[in-house]
Amino acid sequence: MGNLETPTAIRILQRKLYRKAKSEPGYRFYLLYDKLYREDILVHAYHVAKANGGAAGVDGVTFEQIGQEGVEAFLAKLREELRRQEYRPMAVRRVYIPKPNGDGRRPLGIPCIRDRVVQTAANLVLLPIFDADLTDNAYAYRPRKSAQDAIRRVHALLREGYTDVVDADLSKYFDEIPHTELMKSVSRRISDAKVLKLIKLWLKAPIEERDEKGNRRLTGGKGSQKGTPQGGVASPLLANIYMRRFLLAWEMKQFPEKLKAQVVNYADDFVILCRGTAQKARSAAEQIVTGMKLRMNQEKTQVVDALQKPFDFLGYTLGPCFAIGSSAIYLGAKPSIRRIQRLYGKVREQLNRGNNDPLEDVVAAVNRMLVGWSQYFSYGTLSKAYRTVDYLTRKRLRWWLCRRHKVKGRGTRQFPDSRLYNNYGLVCLSTLLAAKRSNA
Repeated sequence: MGNLETPTAIRILQRKLYRKAKSEPGYRFYLLYDKLYREDILVHAYHVAKANGGAAGVDGVTFEQIGQEGVEAFLAKLREELRRQEYRPMAVRRVYIPKPNGDGRRPLGIPCIRDRVVQTAANLVLLPIFDADLTDNAYAYRPRKSAQDAIRRVHALLREGYTDVVDADLSKYFDEIPHTELMKSVSRRISDAKVLKLIKLWLKAPIEERDEKGNRRLTGGKGSQKGTPQGGVASPLLANIYMRRFLLAWEMKQFPEKLKAQVVNYADDFVILCRGTAQKARSAAEQIVTGMKLRMNQEKTQVVDALQKPFDFLGYTLGPCFAIGSSAIYLGAKPSIRRIQRLYGKVREQLNRGNNDPLEDVVAAVNRMLVGWSQYFSYGTLSKAYRTVDYLTRKRLRWWLCRRHKVKGRGTRQFPDSRLYNNYGLVCLSTLLAAKRSNA
């Protein structure tokens, strides 16, 4: 949760909760609410929320304002509201961001900071309990698991012969999770009525949108029966809890053995890797999903023979690759073309004609994008993707420098590679990759 080290006292509590949940699968936790407003937990929750950043909610309050007015006073007031059970969440501010695959926009819910802090505190307490219940093939929002781990697992299964693939897509998963069914899943482990009430309050919080003229429109609220906004701190945990129904049903029906079909799940994304049974696996998955009152996106869900055709999962393209210098084909994993294009779009946006910031600041901003991208795309076949990113970045930086210095042409003579990398300090991903391999 964030990059901050969890204080020892909180880690001890989390370990106790995890061990209790792991050793007693049927146990229901009944005394948790008082832990949420424990002083050390609220303080740590605030710092985690601040480290994660994010825009202000509907109240417009920022971390800078809270810092000026006093963090201690802010947390003391919040703690007292929780203790007296007077805390009520505010509306969630809805914005729209481009989807990672470039296909349309995704709604994002931004709670105000006070609500993010309380949700983070709840996560600190509840995550260990529900993490103990999650199956090994669920990789999202969990300690010691990552998207790269999910990609490694998919890649390993492909090489083991699970090449008949159901590339699944759920229609608006976060927006469609039914509240009643979700709360049943939560209450299977939690009997503390105060905690359950708190979760219901978050699920029923109204959604505020503003049009181009600034007019305010509220949706959701007490009458809403489904959905947990993406962007809320509690939403990933709740999404994992509900997705567990699918993963557990898959195991209980023994589909891994009967259909030779393995599921790899990350949040609302999952693939089913099979040995010649993908059509049956797709039908079985649709039955489970329908029973959960969700829907499969029929247009985007596809069956793929990964020996013949690649597919995308979590930003990676997996499937047949050609070995450099030969006609040999192997099953590989590499950054998808869309993710390369998306990164370049961000680089272009940074290196726009009107950016008059100091050169050092501009290059530093580009470098942060490149390094962050390479940290995520650090598995599989990387050389070609890294070379492509390096080329596009050099080209765009030269374009920007030519306009800044009124240089005609492409600028290759005035701004050669050596100058971009050695003088201006531009990061070269290919060099980073070579250094990483030499140290391996």
